[in-house]
Amino acid sequence: MITGNKELIRDINSTIVLETIINSEPISRANLSKKLGLTKATISSIVQDLINQNLILEIGSDETLYGRKPILLSFHKRAGVAISIDLGLTITSAVLTNLKGEVLQYMEMQTPAAPPAIVPQLINLVNSMVGKSPKTFYGLIGISIGIHGITTNNRVSFTQYYNLSNIHLAEELEQFFHVPVTLEKEANLSALGEHTYMYHYPNIANINVHNEISLGLVMNHQLYSGFSGYAGELGHIIVERNGRLCACGNRGCIGEYTSIRALMKDYAELTDKVNITINDLLIDYQNNEEPALVIVNQFIEYMTICVNNVVNIFNPDIIVINCIITNYFPEIIDEIESSLKSQMNFYQKIAPSYLAQNSILLGGVTVLVKNFLKINSLKFATTLSKPNKILKP
Repeated sequence: MITGNKELIRDINSTIVLETIINSEPISRANLSKKLGLTKATISSIVQDLINQNLILEIGSDETLYGRKPILLSFHKRAGVAISIDLGLTITSAVLTNLKGEVLQYMEMQTPAAPPAIVPQLINLVNSMVGKSPKTFYGLIGISIGIHGITTNNRVSFTQYYNLSNIHLAEELEQFFHVPVTLEKEANLSALGEHTYMYHYPNIANINVHNEISLGLVMNHQLYSGFSGYAGELGHIIVERNGRLCACGNRGCIGEYTSIRALMKDYAELTDKVNITINDLLIDYQNNEEPALVIVNQFIEYMTICVNNVVNIFNPDIIVINCIITNYFPEIIDEIESSLKSQMNFYQKIAPSYLAQNSILLGGVTVLVKNFLKINSLKFATTLSKPNKILKP
């Protein structure tokens, strides 16, 4: 029989206690003891250690009809800060947050067109944010970078629309800042962001529709990325035989018909306009302009195929569609759902992303905080507002 020594058992119990305080705060020592089945003496000892480590705080007393009022415990969200970056194809966005993902700073910059300029620009960005950061006990706990491509073993292994293959992002930034740097596929971070801050289902499929289409999967509350990080490359499912040529080398990939990049190309050809933007499409759709209706119907048709494949392969509890079209017009989700004809489609919910463009950034914070605290599960709330409807010009 395998047994653990006292130090190992205490470390495991400490992790469980910290995770429970974070996900159930505010909570008293007595309720922790009942919830976890640990003795009051064990709880008191572990709690004191966590207080000494500046990871939890005593925040006041709970109401009770009898006896001494119990002291409530809460996660010390200001004990450190995290920086999460979304390295987009044209725009790079970044947030500096406390340990609960509450945004303290937000910055944007143009993504450098020349790959060798990316690391120096990221160093400048992080330095600027750290310089304005409040002083905390642990300081900067790490940097997360969302990659619009595939990552394997914390390195970029494939990108479709920008070249990062010869840049060692994590290593160079770690050497400069002396903190952990994590690279992860943007859709994976979106799935973690939705799971932590919005939808606390065990199994989540998050479909990101930007310049490409990608899928992030949370299974049994844990991120699933496959053998080498290639799980969830939904945009490369072939739906048209001998169809449009994709940058991956195949023809007929679904991303060539329903990504924002593909939709805007089709919309420009349909309207014979140049310099057309996604906002033009959204406004025209709101105004029931025929070309916009055609393009959105094309999006619904192919997105229905995406959702049907995800349901049949992974059978998640919830499918979150993170796309500017469905975020502004969530009623389109109902049209996609009504287009699912199969009697085998069993799931709880299809929903638009509440976090929208923030999901990648908050997912990055989730990774950093989990790694820093060495815990498996986080459940936070967000104060972010839903995206506003477009006003007619």
